[in-house]
Amino acid sequence: ASSPDEEWPEAEKAEKLARGAALKWASGVFYRPENLEGLGQYRSRETQRNSSIQSRLKSTVQSYLEGVSAGLEQLRSAAQEVQSVCQDLGAARWALLDSSDRFQGLQQMRALVAEHVQLASVVQVLPQLFSVQEVFSHTLQLLRGQRLLEAHAELMMMEHLRDDILSQLHLRGLSSAQATVLSYFGCLQELNDSLAKQLWDIVGSSLRLVREDPVLFVTAVRIIEREEKIDDALLLEATFLPPGRPKGWRQKFYHVLQETITGAHFRAARVDAEGSGLARHLAALKRDIVSELRVVKDLMVQCVPAHYNILSLCTATYHRALSSHLQDILREDLDKQALFVLLEWALCVYHSPEMMGHPDLLPEVDVSSLGPLMSPELVDQTERKYVVKVKASVLEWMQRTLEVEFKEWFREEEPETDHQGFFQSALPVIVMQMLNENIQVASLITDSLQQKVYNMALEELEAFLGRLREALVQCGKEHQKDRTVPKYYVSYLLAVLNNNLALSSSVSSLHPDATRREVPPSLQAALDRMQKKACQLLLEELLLDLQPLCQQLPSRKWLSGSQLVTSMCEVIDKYAKDFSRVRKPIFTLLLMETELLVTSQYLRALMQKKMACKSAEERGQLCHRLLQDVTQLQELFCGLGLEQSKQSLEAVFALRELICLKDPALLTLEVLGFVNKYPDVSDEHVSTLLDLRGDVSKEVRHIVLEMMAQHPQVLPESYRPIFSNILVPAPELPFCIRKVKCT
Repeated sequence: ASSPDEEWPEAEKAEKLARGAALKWASGVFYRPENLEGLGQYRSRETQRNSSIQSRLKSTVQSYLEGVSAGLEQLRSAAQEVQSVCQDLGAARWALLDSSDRFQGLQQMRALVAEHVQLASVVQVLPQLFSVQEVFSHTLQLLRGQRLLEAHAELMMMEHLRDDILSQLHLRGLSSAQATVLSYFGCLQELNDSLAKQLWDIVGSSLRLVREDPVLFVTAVRIIEREEKIDDALLLEATFLPPGRPKGWRQKFYHVLQETITGAHFRAARVDAEGSGLARHLAALKRDIVSELRVVKDLMVQCVPAHYNILSLCTATYHRALSSHLQDILREDLDKQALFVLLEWALCVYHSPEMMGHPDLLPEVDVSSLGPLMSPELVDQTERKYVVKVKASVLEWMQRTLEVEFKEWFREEEPETDHQGFFQSALPVIVMQMLNENIQVASLITDSLQQKVYNMALEELEAFLGRLREALVQCGKEHQKDRTVPKYYVSYLLAVLNNNLALSSSVSSLHPDATRREVPPSLQAALDRMQKKACQLLLEELLLDLQPLCQQLPSRKWLSGSQLVTSMCEVIDKYAKDFSRVRKPIFTLLLMETELLVTSQYLRALMQKKMACKSAEERGQLCHRLLQDVTQLQELFCGLGLEQSKQSLEAVFALRELICLKDPALLTLEVLGFVNKYPDVSDEHVSTLLDLRGDVSKEVRHIVLEMMAQHPQVLPESYRPIFSNILVPAPELPFCIRKVKCT
């Protein structure tokens, strides 16, 4: 036998821990001698506590033992009851085995009972089966009398009878008999079709009926809802689905209503492609749609269940149908006005308070969630079509304006003038007004269309300036053939310059954005080319009058003192008076170009090798004449308003210094200074000027030309060329055979 310590090692361990704890406590309490006096009290208190703990332990163990005893007693009782039940089950099993033969007889009785139940059911429905034809005729009469609710009730009754029979046959696997039943109830399909036809006719006239007599429409909706409930119930059972189910009449209701809306407004004959016809068509659509949506919102909504969302359905139907209808219209070849009307209607009118934003429709009608009526791609495509049409119209109008302008140039009277006396014509006003009107009209639609029309306007204006320039060239050619045609050639050239300036100052106002008023570089270049051509023709006209006088330079007669330059001044002054009929920027430009032309012609005449000074006296006369001529010309241009610092006649003064130089040996330095001041002077020019002096040796000429070769010049960007446009006659080559007269 094992010792208690071996059986309960935990108890031994606990006892040791308790002893150790007690020893530790006692040593702590009785560490000092004075504490030993209370030893008796400590012993008495601990004795009482141990007694209390032992009594509680005994009580706990006693209650535990009593519970164990009661449990054992219950287990013993349960085991006896289980044994009794097993004996009873065994007896029942043997009793059932003995009665199996008797149950087979009951099976036959069960079959007879089921057959009896079926026959009883058939007997019950026989009166209904025999009355099918009579009910059919009565239902047909009800339908013809538009007593739809009664007709539908009888139809449902017959369908229920048929479906019940078919369901029973289906459950018993008698599918072969279903054809007989369907044949017998074949009249139901005719009734169903007749009822459906009347229902869809009513739905098709719903917008009229809800205003005049909503009862019929409400009846149709009630019948549709009945059928929907039957469909839902059959689909929920999912055991047997009768033929023709589900009918889906609610979806058919939606479809018929949508088809009615679409067919009434959007499947008409071909729409007029002209602006006025299309405007009338769209105005009628706006009026009808707003009116019908009011009826739906105020009347039809009250006639249908809320879950129909009939107002949203009709709104979406109109929106989709309109979107498709507009696409169909855009497939036609619409004119400019029609395209504008369509864009304005789709992008502005449709969402405005005149239509879908009408106060009578808000807030229930909301098309913002349905997407745009025209996709951004379609809008862009339509805007481009519109711009093409506008471009063709602008081109035609500008061409007509150009033809009128061209004819005016050949009139027998001067061009009209403004309040300041400047020549002008109506061309800038007509052109700018036409372009500005088209840009402003486009701004009524979208910013993108306005920008497209603006870009087109600039392109057409640039092309127009090109054609105007060509017309000006043609006019110049006609004038070259006969200087009396046109009679007021110079005046109309000045009017063209004023017109060009007016166009240039007005172009910036076309830009849609007031903060961006710059003129595109290509258009500015076209304006500059136009101005340059008109100035060129004016200067050519001036040149024709100056050339006969310039051809008399230089000559001995001129040296001796002629009125040649005075005549030139008279011609220049005459043209300057004409030039005063243009605005100041152009007048100043013409004056500068005239002065440059006079300078170049004067220098060209000196370099034609018509004369060479034979003596110092002639060189002195030449210097004096040059001084008088240039002074007279400078005074003239200063009097006309051209500052001396802007005149190129200073080149003649510089050339005079070369001729007045008494010592030819100093020509090298003088020519170097001349070339530095006028870097477009060539070797040929200097050589010709040396010839004009008449006293320059070959050695000096060689040194001068060598010096020029060693100091090549580069033209500064701001330099106005003077000599580069002056051609020097080629030197005559020596000929070895003496010139003789031809016989």
